[in-house]
Amino acid sequence: MEETVQRALDAVPRAPFLPSGLRRNAHQDRPLPLSHGQTNSQPSTVSAMLELLDVRPGHRVLDVGAGSGWTTALLAHLVGPNGFVIGVERIAHLALGAQVSLDETGPWPQASVRVATPGVLGAPELAPFDRILVSAEAGDIPAALIQQLGEDGIMVLPVGTVMTRVQRTGGAVDVTEHGLYVFVPLVED
Repeated sequence: MEETVQRALDAVPRAPFLPSGLRRNAHQDRPLPLSHGQTNSQPSTVSAMLELLDVRPGHRVLDVGAGSGWTTALLAHLVGPNGFVIGVERIAHLALGAQVSLDETGPWPQASVRVATPGVLGAPELAPFDRILVSAEAGDIPAALIQQLGEDGIMVLPVGTVMTRVQRTGGAVDVTEHGLYVFVPLVED
């Protein structure tokens, strides 16, 4: 595991981002249920995604499907105080809980979670982003998110069951595949 990702996982424990009845299971390397059929991804999956994403201090990052807010906090640790992280979550109850967890585990002034705008994927009004993390399974690579990537931007997301890394360089988009994973579906509208 990449050293910077391991430091983030050590600095931002999973337990405070889980429902209170599941916090004792935070050490388990498996997805844990949240409300509304959503999950908090297993640590090894989160680690693999963060390594592929290659987040650096000062980056602007979009966290799509922020869920419990754990990945948003991890990203905030990785970007540092001069970076920016916005988590978007379609389920209002989860978005509010994620922001509370961020507030309780922070301070993370460079990070926040909000309810996604209906009919809008991502946060185009805040683009471009250096990195985009998508924690839900897309059927195809969403063009709306590619448009939100800045020059040399990287997006990591599961497409079907394949973890996919998308890098935008100039007008070109380079796509690589990195193993099989299972996620909840991405809601794009």
